[in-house]
Parts: sequence; C-alpha cells; structure tokens
Amino acid sequence: MRLNFKLIFYIIGLLLIFNGSAMLITAGVSLIFNDGVVQEIVTSSILLILSGVILMHFNKNNIRQINKRDGYLIVTVGWLTMILSGMFPYYLTNSITTFSDIFFETMSGYTATGSTILDDVESLPKSIVFWRSMTHWLGGMGIIVLAIAILPLLGIGGMQLFSAEVPGSGISGDKIHPRISATAKRLWFIYFALTIFETVALSIAGMSFFDALNHSMSNIATGGFSTKNESLAYWNSTPAIQYIVIFFMILAGTNYLLIYSALIGNFKKLFSNTEFSWYISFILVFVLITSFSIYNYVDLQQTSFEHPEIFGKLESSFRHALFQIVAIITTTGFVTADFAGWTPFLTMLFFGLMFLGASSGSTSGGIKISRFSILIKNGFLEFKKALHPNAVLPLRYNHNVVKKEVIINILGFFMLYLILFIIGAGVLSIQGLDFISAIGGSAASIGNVGPALGTVGPAFTYTELTPFAKIWCSFLMLVGRLEPVSYTHLRAHETGRNLVCRLLLEK
Repeated sequence: MRLNFKLIFYIIGLLLIFNGSAMLITAGVSLIFNDGVVQEIVTSSILLILSGVILMHFNKNNIRQINKRDGYLIVTVGWLTMILSGMFPYYLTNSITTFSDIFFETMSGYTATGSTILDDVESLPKSIVFWRSMTHWLGGMGIIVLAIAILPLLGIGGMQLFSAEVPGSGISGDKIHPRISATAKRLWFIYFALTIFETVALSIAGMSFFDALNHSMSNIATGGFSTKNESLAYWNSTPAIQYIVIFFMILAGTNYLLIYSALIGNFKKLFSNTEFSWYISFILVFVLITSFSIYNYVDLQQTSFEHPEIFGKLESSFRHALFQIVAIITTTGFVTADFAGWTPFLTMLFFGLMFLGASSGSTSGGIKISRFSILIKNGFLEFKKALHPNAVLPLRYNHNVVKKEVIINILGFFMLYLILFIIGAGVLSIQGLDFISAIGGSAASIGNVGPALGTVGPAFTYTELTPFAKIWCSFLMLVGRLEPVSYTHLRAHETGRNLVCRLLLEK
C-alpha cells in the first residue's frame, strides 16, 4: 500500500495553520502586557500560516482517505513539524539562544513533559511564558485530535489518524459518538471546559488571572510548566491553591471517556472501571506512606521553604505528600518541595512512580496503570495455575476476558520500555551525569514526568546538560509521548482484534 504523500502534506499544512493561529493568540498576550515582542511573534505566526496555506493549496487534489500507515506517519511527522515550528517564538524573541535549548524546551512543551532549561522563568516576556503553557495545552490532548475534529469538513476521514494519536482511549468499541469527528469535538470540549473551570477556581483562590490561566493549561495537559521559578511552591502559604491543582491533576489523569460518562450522569461506569479503581487506590496508598514518612523524618522548612507550624505539620505533610504523589503518577511535573531531598526511601519510591503513569485515554505519560494491573493480575494467575494446572483461570479486565496474545504484547511493550530506559540512562551517563541523575533523567524524560532526581531534580533545571544530552532527552520525551514501540502492534489492529487489545496495547 503506497503512502498518500499529497494527503500527508495537506494535513501537515493544516497543523501549521493551527500552530500559527495559536501564536496569534500569544501575540495578543504580548500586546496586552506590552512586553516588546509583538512583532517577533506575529512574524512567527504569519510564516507558519502562509506555509500551511501553501501546503494545503498545492496538495488539495488527493484521495481523501487515511489508511493506518498514513495515520502513523502523519502523527510522527506532524509532531516533529509542530515542535520545529513551535521553536520560532523562542528564537525570534531571543528568549532562548541555542538550538539545543530551544529544541529541548519546545519538545518538553508539546510532549507535556515539563522539564525546562530555564533558570529564571520570571524574567521572560509574559507572552513567551504564555507560549510555553500553550505548547503544553496543544500537545496535551494532541494536536491531531483537534485536526480531525474538522477533517470531515474538508472531506477527509479521520478514524485512522485518531487511532494513531489517541490510542488507549477505547474509541474502537466505546465511542462517545458514532462519528469520530464528533468524538474528538466532545473530548476537546471537556478539555477546554476543565481548563476554564480550573482557571476560575485558581483565580478565586488568590492567583492572578494570568498565573491561573497558565497553570490551568499546564495542569490539564499534565505538563508542568509554571510561571514561577519555584513552581507551585511559590504558593505554599496558600494551601487552597495547591488543593485545587491536585483535584484537577487527578481529573487530568483520568480516562476522558470516563469523565464524559460521569458528566452525563453515568457514575456507575466510572466507579466500576478497573483502571480507575487502581488509579485512586495507588494514590491513596502511596499518599499514606509518604505522609507518614514526611511527618516523622522530613524537615519541611528546609525542603519546601514552608513553615509547617502555620498550618500544622500533619496538614503540611499530607498536602505535600498528596501533591507530589499525584504530580508524579499523572506525570504533571509541578512541585511544591524538593522531594529528592527528603529521605532515601521516598527518593526510591518517587523514582519507581515515574514509570507508573495514570489512566489510558488521559493526557498523562508513563507505562499506564492498565498495563501494570494486567501484569499483576497475570502474575497471580500464573501462580494459581502452577498450584492447579488443570484449572481454567481466565484473566478478566473490566469484565472482559483478556486474550493470551494481549498479555504477551503487554509484556513485550514493558520490556521494550525498560530497554529504552536503560539505553537512555547509559547515554546520559556517557554525557557526564552521575548514576542517580542519569537514571532519573532517563525515567523522567521517557515517562514525560519532568523533574527527576540528582542534578536534574526539582531544585534544579536541565540547563547544565551538554547539547547532545538535551537532544537525547528530547528524543526520549517524543518516544514517551508517541510510544512508537506500540507500532509493532499495527498488524494486530489491522486484523481487528477486540477492544481490550486496543485499550491496553496503546497509549
């Protein structure tokens, strides 16, 4: 099957127009704050929009049907196009000077990772701070989903593109709407609505509107870019703000189809979902463990710049534990304290959680809870089978029997993920990072977590890495966002395996 290059270029042009339009909004922010970079951002916007219009014009006469190979290529090339074009505002405004730094910051934005090379975010023009958050917001749900919401208006089918960009959402057998474009629009409506609600809530709690909007865009995308150098630790004296952020982080890590079900009153589907139950259970268990450890063994005044006696050490211990656990599980990347400076036990705990991830069909990174739950259940079943070799013990997930091939594919994905992590850590160690920093940087990058451990921990940035190390971390971020290793399951999708296969094997 030949690739439809004219169609691919046509959609790439559409994505450039999206990116350029987002830059126009950023130019408006620059105009409002009079930060002196309106011309540069408008120039970036015009260049992208014109390029997009030209690509669409010269490739408009094509067969308007996307096959799976086209879909995966569009997603991969589309993301690279968005990232490379998203570098323009940084470059033209001279906010970031070197290519490796600009590439790293932009990749971290679109992949919703939250790692940064900027030591002083507050010195940037307001519009550039807004653009950083905008890259999170666009990348969180996936620019491709936004694109396919209007593809039918252009006479283009979008199912394959949606499958390639938003795997794990369960759309193949559990759509919000029979038409894929309608599904995309509803998902984006939820995404947009959550952003607005959090912005309003944070504003009421005491944030400025600008800070509230930026943190909401970052949070709903499970990104982590902040308007402050101290991230959410800047508001340690305002617990209400941090609790609001925690609530929306939990929502952002939840499968969007489940959120939609809850919004239309189907709460039974939400609370009967296996992955959601595991998700909440993991948070509760790890928060209890972390709260106990902080309360008994951590000096919060030294690691969070907070005086625990203001609110009581018990409340402060619980809040910081809840915030950091949720931030790492959902791969959001916000911090309220230097968790890498707490205790060796908590450092190891947080390192392990960097691999976990939240729900499939959410904007979070990581391996995903659904995969872990299947592996754990399968482990117990294998033990039972060893004791009762003649027993028929099917593995069930969300009331569906999971086929053996699915379990094998999940194991394969898990192994490939770990191999990529090990290779990633090895390359970073060659670039001069110590052991803790290398494994932390690799895990945080491929898991789209953001702050890591060691010299790239919450109290530091990635600015001291070599140019090659920054490019390498950027590559790991893209791998974690797109999960190209799951492309090995393309044949499984083409042969029409069941919903569980689609749900579990892809992000």
